[in-house]
Amino acid sequence: VHPCDALSLGGAMDARDAGIIIPVLVGPQARLQAVAAEAGISLAGCEIVDAPHSHAAAAAAACMAGKGEVQALMKGSLHSDEYLGAILAANVGLRTERRLTHCFIMETASYPRPFIITDAAINIAPTLDDKADIVRNAIDLAHVIGVAQPRVAILAAVETVNARMPATLDAAALCKMADRGQITGGLLDGPLAFDNAVSPEAARVKGIQSEVAGRADVLVVPDLESGNMLAKQLEYLGGADSAGIVMGARVPVVLTSRADSRQTRLASCAIALMLAQRYRVTPP
Repeated sequence: VHPCDALSLGGAMDARDAGIIIPVLVGPQARLQAVAAEAGISLAGCEIVDAPHSHAAAAAAACMAGKGEVQALMKGSLHSDEYLGAILAANVGLRTERRLTHCFIMETASYPRPFIITDAAINIAPTLDDKADIVRNAIDLAHVIGVAQPRVAILAAVETVNARMPATLDAAALCKMADRGQITGGLLDGPLAFDNAVSPEAARVKGIQSEVAGRADVLVVPDLESGNMLAKQLEYLGGADSAGIVMGARVPVVLTSRADSRQTRLASCAIALMLAQRYRVTPP
């Protein structure tokens, strides 16, 4: 959608060249061709849907996805609000009963397995109901990438319930929802501080007896600000590789930052492909 800079256009073409996607470029045709020419990118064989500006491109792409003409959406050089707004429009048929939530899939040399951070890009101050969907969507994504029973850590600053810290109350409520079958498919524990969510030694020192502590597959953050800082610290200071995907729509939605590398865009397309294959069998 509106890949009108070299990075987003190049990311789509990299995924095409890797055999992951067959791209449909939606945006101002003349501008797309000019960007491609300047960057030395070949658009040979690519379908281009001409749209005069980013709002029109987002609306056209969302309608195409709603009609089943494309199987995934990928953000180009436009603002996330207009991109997601088009996807959420009532007339395009992409909404489900779930809230839209974002997942970073990350991998770093200092942790023995890939893990998911959620939600660090869409829901600013999620309510308990929002967090329940955040957890459900992350569990679904974990299943798609091969984690049969993901261990879900509900993060807070401490590992004890404290009435003055709402994140700890939400964590306790989410775990009880899982106990009662309102959230299924994974093992939940929380509140857990970040150290005892990912470090077995930290969990041992704190005396935490848990199937999740020290080996979490999913990290559920209290709010967008904490999650965004955590993900970017891991990427920029911890050397983590990442991919980003939006869950909760009828098609996979790739939501990349305009600063993301072509490698991140390529990885995000690969995750979208895995989700699209799952959605053919089990529609969301």
